[in-house]
Amino acid sequence: MNLWGLFKNLQIYVKPYKWLVFLTLLLTLVGSFMAQVNAIVLDKTIDAINALIGVEDFAWGMAARILTIISIVLLGKEILAALITFAQQYFGERMRILISRDLAQAAIEKMLTFRMAFFSRDDNETGKLQTRIDQGVGSLSRTVQNFFIDLLPLFTSAILALILMFLANVYVGLVALCIVPVYFIITYRQARKLKGWRRDMRTYREAKSHGIMSIIESINVIKSFNRERIEGDKQLDIQNQVTSNQMQTRKISFYYNAVKTFVKQVGTVLVIILTAYLVLIDYPGMTIGKIMYHVLLFGNVVAPITQLQRIFDDMNDALIYAEGFFSILNSDDEVESSGTYRSEKILGNFELSHVDFTYPNGTKALRDVNMKIESGKITAFVGLSGAGKSTIVNLLDKFYEPECGTILLDGVPLQEYDTQFLRENIGIVLQKNHIFDGTIEENILYGNPQASHDEVVEAAKKAYIYEQIMALPHTFQSKANQLSGGQQQRIAIARMFLKNPPIIFLDEPTASLDAIATEQIKNSIDAIKQDRTVIIISHSISQIIDADMIYALKEGHVEQSGNPDEIYKKGGIYKEIIDASARSLNIEKIVNTIS
Repeated sequence: MNLWGLFKNLQIYVKPYKWLVFLTLLLTLVGSFMAQVNAIVLDKTIDAINALIGVEDFAWGMAARILTIISIVLLGKEILAALITFAQQYFGERMRILISRDLAQAAIEKMLTFRMAFFSRDDNETGKLQTRIDQGVGSLSRTVQNFFIDLLPLFTSAILALILMFLANVYVGLVALCIVPVYFIITYRQARKLKGWRRDMRTYREAKSHGIMSIIESINVIKSFNRERIEGDKQLDIQNQVTSNQMQTRKISFYYNAVKTFVKQVGTVLVIILTAYLVLIDYPGMTIGKIMYHVLLFGNVVAPITQLQRIFDDMNDALIYAEGFFSILNSDDEVESSGTYRSEKILGNFELSHVDFTYPNGTKALRDVNMKIESGKITAFVGLSGAGKSTIVNLLDKFYEPECGTILLDGVPLQEYDTQFLRENIGIVLQKNHIFDGTIEENILYGNPQASHDEVVEAAKKAYIYEQIMALPHTFQSKANQLSGGQQQRIAIARMFLKNPPIIFLDEPTASLDAIATEQIKNSIDAIKQDRTVIIISHSISQIIDADMIYALKEGHVEQSGNPDEIYKKGGIYKEIIDASARSLNIEKIVNTIS
């Protein structure tokens, strides 16, 4: 991304605050004029004092009058400049903060529209996305700050100072003008030299952030296997790459900074020598006061130079991080597709014909899948891990779209359905459901934000979690993330009860529950199966044995289908799973124990 592309992308976020831009620009112009006052006053003062010194009858009254006027002008100017600087910085910082907020919110809202495939890519892992957004917002907001608070006032002041130098003496103005492009050329070469290193730094920072999050999420596994050293060494390798990159970046920066400092000092010396020479030869309009006048003005001309490298560093960071940040905001092709069809009532008749699907990472999940899921019946998917069971559920909920083949719901292609409407009519209970930071009631209300407290209580009772909630000190206002895994699962099931959809997907809903809780949840699920379409994925015999229809999958393909008795008698993968489950449960011994 170049500077034009950066400002083009930023303008829509700056536009709502054009009144702040106007105020900042106005204050910048006034402040730039104020910055030249010292040079003008000093020029007049030195010449006035010099004239007094040459008089035989030195007038202390006149000298006192000059000093008084100077003091009033300079102090008044400093007070006014302080007020202008405060207002300029306040309005500029206000604009930066507001734009920073808008950028962050825009990225969040945009990501919420993305299809699941976006989050499944290797370069879009959680830590990398977080770093991409955080660094992008930070660097872009600094760009706004640099332009309106730092760069614009400095360059406005520099241009005014340069104009005053030309008006006073063309030759001195030319000397000052010649120094500026030399410095810019050096700065430009420095920026190009550092660009590749800064882009590498972005990659390292994303990897570092993702690695830290991975450690936190996997800390139990790491400690249980005593693998702290291995994980530490992995992070050390990334840290060493970051350190090497930083050292190389600093080395290049320090070299170019030294060259630019030398150029700036050469310019100052040239101005002093030239103005002194012009005074000595009695050049018209050149006085002793003009020496200090030009030196101070040249200081204003080169003032941006002292800040330019920092601003260029920030600008280059912004260009690099803007690539990743605006790739999120401008990824219209990643936006989840949505049709417009809304039926009066969804029955829940699914039909899949010759469906293939491959995940973004290249994993082939489904191949030529054909099945019918009838409304009001229980359909179970069985198969070994990786057989494609959960992938089918993801397709039915439009989390992903098939590569080829068709999926119909009540005779209408699934892609034609309004996505939001479709998901309002589907309830999902996963093997591990996410519990949001908040109270138990807030988590259950996620199923229906408009539900009353009584409805929340009823949902909790149906999920057999009510008594345990009431035993907590703050009951429904207790923090949900303090519950056990099994309790959190029942909160998720209560959330589904509250939603009360006509279609229910159950993906290992009792995997993390004990035997008694499993029985309770099974009873609850049985109670809401009436007149609903239920799709269940489970390795539990009790969950699938009473299904109306079973599809046995193997390596992404439907191997067998039929009711439990029919498919078992056929032999094959379903019979193998049932027999293995019975052996693992030691069914014969259990039967003998309870008989």
